[in-house]
Amino acid sequence: MEVKIGVLHTAREIVVDSGQTPDEVEELVATALKSVDGQLVLTDERGRKVIVPANLVAYVDIAQADTRRVGFVHG
Repeated sequence: MEVKIGVLHTAREIVVDSGQTPDEVEELVATALKSVDGQLVLTDERGRKVIVPANLVAYVDIAQADTRRVGFVHG
């Protein structure tokens, strides 16, 4: 699953390919945003952690990873 995090005062967004479910990510975001000094911590598919201070999170886009097809379809 792909998670995009917009960070305040930053033109680029952070993109994390996570093995977590959308519900798990949503819960992590909600918990982080409840605290003034909270941190949003996500783990990507390779085990690397991404930590963003919750007060800098502008938005979080949670989407299922696209399954891309390779080749041509003949009709």
